[in-house]
Amino acid sequence: MTHPRGVAGDLRRMWSLLELSPRRVLLSVLWGVVALGSGLGLAALAAWLIARAWQMPPVLDLSVAVVAVRALGISRGVFRYVERLATHDVALRAMTTARETVYASLAAADIWTGRPRGATDSTRLRRGDLLTRIGSDIDDLGAVVVRALMPIAVAAVLAVAAIGLLATISMAAAVVLALALALAGVFAPWLSARAAREAELAVRADRAEFTAAAVTVLDHAAELRVAGRLDGALATATSAGRRAVAAEDRAASHSAWSAAATPLAIGVSVLGALLIGILLYGNGSGAPAAAPQPAAPGGTTPMALAVLVLLPLSAFEAVAVLPAAAQALTKGRAALHRIEALRRDAGADPWHRRRALPELPAGRRIAVIGPSGAGKTTALMAWAGLFDTARPGATFFAEDAHLFGTTVLENLRVARPELTAAEAEKALRTVGLGEWLDGAPEGVHTDLIGGAAAVSGGQRRRILLARALISPAEVLLLDEPTEHLEDAAGADLLRALLDVDSGLIAPDRTVVVVTHRLPPDHRADTIVDIDASGRAAIRKTRSEQAVRPARNSVADSRSAD
Repeated sequence: MTHPRGVAGDLRRMWSLLELSPRRVLLSVLWGVVALGSGLGLAALAAWLIARAWQMPPVLDLSVAVVAVRALGISRGVFRYVERLATHDVALRAMTTARETVYASLAAADIWTGRPRGATDSTRLRRGDLLTRIGSDIDDLGAVVVRALMPIAVAAVLAVAAIGLLATISMAAAVVLALALALAGVFAPWLSARAAREAELAVRADRAEFTAAAVTVLDHAAELRVAGRLDGALATATSAGRRAVAAEDRAASHSAWSAAATPLAIGVSVLGALLIGILLYGNGSGAPAAAPQPAAPGGTTPMALAVLVLLPLSAFEAVAVLPAAAQALTKGRAALHRIEALRRDAGADPWHRRRALPELPAGRRIAVIGPSGAGKTTALMAWAGLFDTARPGATFFAEDAHLFGTTVLENLRVARPELTAAEAEKALRTVGLGEWLDGAPEGVHTDLIGGAAAVSGGQRRRILLARALISPAEVLLLDEPTEHLEDAAGADLLRALLDVDSGLIAPDRTVVVVTHRLPPDHRADTIVDIDASGRAAIRKTRSEQAVRPARNSVADSRSAD
């Protein structure tokens, strides 16, 4: 399905992805109008009060105006604070919804969809790229709400109000103000959006390259150092970062002109209003008096002149943020396109791509072995992509799966949200974490501060394995579940995983394990031995021993595991 790529089309799809509440959005806009409207009223009333006080009337004649100025000054800050609360509430709710939607799409595609894996699939993205798309890109969508949609709506209302108020004094001054507001509120944002678009196009590849390279260095510094490639990886990240900064600098010229347009428009508006006011005031009776003097036909009063000159200064407060709003909108549109591309690549609507479930008998225990780089993990990921969305399908236990910075229980609930504390404790003890759990300060409710940094490599593996065990999936696809475990403990765990009668995993569930160290006394009923060329030999260990060489997609899509 194709979508319109214009601003209006992007905003409609952005609204749909964020699932914005019209009532909450309208309330936020209302608070913004009231806040900046207080400032506009304060400027007009203060100007009137200054000019009226110059005429030295009785003090009581000014008491209402003095109190109103104080009230508007206080209410402006209060309403501004309320507007910030309401706007950020809308944005944070929307970002949470968008992340849930994207996560659900990725989970459905990468684990259960029947779509064949492709070069742009989310499982082929580097972790830095994926982090950028589901992290900062969704943040950019939230920024559109706070920095673009709300300010644009508020500015439109306040601009009309300011022009209308000035028109009651001088139509010519209102026209000048309208033209100046158009310069600051339309031309300057357009120029700013152009600068943002140039910067976005210029730095997109370099910034993504920097993020991916930095994540690679942070995650695999030790391995890179051993391989003698750490300096090269650091140089790649540094070079990409410098290119991104240089591109941003080149795109900054339009942004500078955009920033200059607003003060220029303010100056033009104030000078125009001043000249018009002088002409009008010069035609009327403007001499100071103890009591206000009526304006002559075609003239104006000193109070109207003060409002005429000072009101435009406040009117530009609402449109001054529009260049930044245009930049936020441009970045948000680019982020929306990337997120939509990610969801399309992940196969967010896979119903027309289903395949028949592979004929795997219930309870089968399969071990996948072979040298590094042969394609064992690739085979596991390919099998994960063969399962239909209409059933629980498979759980893919990646060796670098993420632990979140929350409680142990919530980390396990990633696989099954309704999991109870008792079930979580049982699963952790089943995988050999009973002693660790007894020493945890709050048991399964203990916070893992920093995620994986809070536990050892072996404990992390066991927690992730417990997450796989408690999932409702019929098929468990485990990639090196015993890595970082001691040899004896790892062998014991592998024997239990590959033994139908061990009680670790229900006999009616299928278990596929990729491993580099298969114990000789294992109880697997099938072994898939992948050689360095990608050829797979399948051996039955509990029935008639037959070796059947088979060429499959492993050789065509090998990747380092």
